[in-house]
Amino acid sequence: MTRSLSAFTTLTFDCYGTLIDWESGVWDALQPVIAASGRDDLTRDIALAAFAELESARQAATPGLRYPELLAAVHREFAARFSLPASEELDRAFGESVPMWPAFPDSADALRQLKRHFKLVILSNVHREGFAASARKLGVAFDAVYTAEDIGSYKPDPRNFDYLRERLAADHGVEKEDILHTAQSLYHDHVAAAKAELARAWIDRQGLSRGGSWGATARVEERPEVDFLFFTLGEMAAAAGD
Repeated sequence: MTRSLSAFTTLTFDCYGTLIDWESGVWDALQPVIAASGRDDLTRDIALAAFAELESARQAATPGLRYPELLAAVHREFAARFSLPASEELDRAFGESVPMWPAFPDSADALRQLKRHFKLVILSNVHREGFAASARKLGVAFDAVYTAEDIGSYKPDPRNFDYLRERLAADHGVEKEDILHTAQSLYHDHVAAAKAELARAWIDRQGLSRGGSWGATARVEERPEVDFLFFTLGEMAAAAGD
């Protein structure tokens, strides 16, 4: 770490996994198809690891597909993998589950505190409507929101980070050196943000730096270096001061 938090003007956030507890949301939304199967051997860890693999593959294969349709396809593939009794209705319900995913308990308070010091920007892999529902749980007005639906590709595609930099510069006068990209996912965010030459704050909610589980996030073989490490967003807000 060579700079302090106060050296930045703008925090760009991943939302799902960082601000919204998408692992709990995904696991809850998988319960209907798991329950319909009567199986008790499909644990949360197994299910989330499969989801991570299927979602990342689907995002790479169909980058222009809106997130609800992409999630529905992932649900169908998940059910096929584990021989579960899926249906179009269950696929669609899973695809539309994003608004039900809960915020982490510290997100709203931490964001309000961070808003005193920084512009707050979202760079998310969901669709605009899905993020709008999640935003109502987060308690702040974001200065800009950029979604996969706007960009036409999903992180970790470098196009998403190019779009972020270009739009912030053009619309808000924010340059690369002003940005601290703040995210949980090494796979979706930190590897690509490092290549985009952005400073990075890792919100390590999974405790991966201490040997935790990868959960619903695809693994990366080589962990990228980060500028800041916090285990909750509340820790980051406290470090930023009042």
